[in-house]
Amino acid sequence: MGVDIQGKLRIALGAVKDHASIGKAMIYSHHEGRDFSGIEVAVLRATGHDSGPIDDKHMHEILFLVSDSPGSVHFLAERISRRLGKTRDNLVALKTLSLIHRLLRGGNRCFEQQLRNAHVSGHLQMSTRCFLRNISDPSVSFIHKYAGYLEERIGWVINQAGKLEPAMSQGDLESRCYDEKSIDMVFRKLPKCQVFIDRVLDCSPSNISPSDNLVQAAMSNTLKESFQVYKTYCESVAALVNMFFDLTRAARGLACQILKRASQQSQDLQNFFRELQTNYRKQELGLSSGTNHHHGSYHGTGAVFDLFWIFPQLFSTSHFGSHNEFHQVANHHGRHRR
Repeated sequence: MGVDIQGKLRIALGAVKDHASIGKAMIYSHHEGRDFSGIEVAVLRATGHDSGPIDDKHMHEILFLVSDSPGSVHFLAERISRRLGKTRDNLVALKTLSLIHRLLRGGNRCFEQQLRNAHVSGHLQMSTRCFLRNISDPSVSFIHKYAGYLEERIGWVINQAGKLEPAMSQGDLESRCYDEKSIDMVFRKLPKCQVFIDRVLDCSPSNISPSDNLVQAAMSNTLKESFQVYKTYCESVAALVNMFFDLTRAARGLACQILKRASQQSQDLQNFFRELQTNYRKQELGLSSGTNHHHGSYHGTGAVFDLFWIFPQLFSTSHFGSHNEFHQVANHHGRHRR
């Protein structure tokens, strides 16, 4: 049985680097009279060179220190961005991105908003350009795709019900593209849901070992959030189908584009979950043993893909079809659901 000398050496050198970085952070903060050194040290420890997932105690320490230090969120964002920007180690980069993800999920709504503002202002950056030379490496490819997902994820908020929804500015809330509020809600939410689902599909961990604990942890959180968003997606598609013939001609054209894209995404999602089920055990991704790849964790949604079985029929021709054709298929769909 061979010994991975190179791997052991990398881990040892990484531990030395981590120890040196922590020491420098403590010295510089003391010299500059700052009281945020604990935050920087916690970030360094959470994103160390070891291959294990982020330790919960480091995560909780960061949240505690930030809550106890007003005005420290921008400092936290800058230190995370610096860690990601300076490292050339795949493990550190992935752990740093995972830390951002967990902070978005683990803080309160005020902290989440502050972190989002830090991203808008440029204090929190998720650039992985330093890894462009090794894009052929499956691990590096996943880092880029995961960063792309987080760029989209930071534009969503966890509402009071604990569900993800697109973050809306005051201008978005005040302006209306259509007369009916319900129509406006559907046309605003659905495209955002579709972009979110695209970013999830991009994260398919192809050619990565199922024993990669960091990828498993990243995919576990990503899947849980995709289940939440897809429930909203299904509800919005159902609402769009119900209101289709009450829309203006221009709005129907937009609705057709949305539904065509939904049809393709439904097939892509089935393949995506099937691939994950083949390569990973449900327990490894944080899913219950009674969960199948169609339902995931979409509590109360019934058969997740049933809403989309209608679309291949609707778009099998070059045009959308007549009103009567649509009603016939829709009525058959209603009987099928009952």
